[in-house]
Amino acid sequence: MFYAQVLTLFPEFFSSPLACSIPDRAIKARLAQVDCINIRDFSVGKHRRVDDSPYGGGPGMVMKPDPVVAAIRHARESRPETRVVLLSPTGVLFDQAKAREYAKSPGITLVCGRYEGIDERVAEYVDEQVSVGPYVLSGGEPAALAIIDAVIRLLPGALGDERSAEQDSFGEDGLLDYPHYTRPEVFEGKHVPEVLLSGDHARIEAWRCEQEEKRSKRQKR
Repeated sequence: MFYAQVLTLFPEFFSSPLACSIPDRAIKARLAQVDCINIRDFSVGKHRRVDDSPYGGGPGMVMKPDPVVAAIRHARESRPETRVVLLSPTGVLFDQAKAREYAKSPGITLVCGRYEGIDERVAEYVDEQVSVGPYVLSGGEPAALAIIDAVIRLLPGALGDERSAEQDSFGEDGLLDYPHYTRPEVFEGKHVPEVLLSGDHARIEAWRCEQEEKRSKRQKR
């Protein structure tokens, strides 16, 4: 079983997405387990604060290191075999190769930031930092969901047809997936490519490979 822990200030963020489609089926089949740990539970003091103003001034608030590190230590004690991953824009880019690496591991612990970010000293308590792309999110939760979804679909038995994972976009060869078509054969004057109707499997495979290369080249421009 693949195990994921998510350290977050908003555990409820994950309830609905994980109860849908492939993640839901994988969890019910005991192929995966996802537990959310509320960082706020590890704050101390009367007001249980998890954030404070930044040293040096500036807008917004910064997540305090003490509750986050306490949550990380709790997660390590609960699941010492999992790798602790801080979701950060400065981390290595998450890609399909990284998803496969995680899918083959015992599990991961994902640390989600909020506000203007997490105190930089927290980085010394994690195993690696990962980014899902060069853009700004409201917090680490959407990134954590993307990673969990990408990993779960790679688990043996998670998909109805294992070939789906092999042929998905950004597969083993790093190329984008080829275009897909289904009925009707003609939709508002737009036809399915003739080669897909030919029944010639060699031609179809060659066409699909050509389309993968073309799509991948366009994306890199």
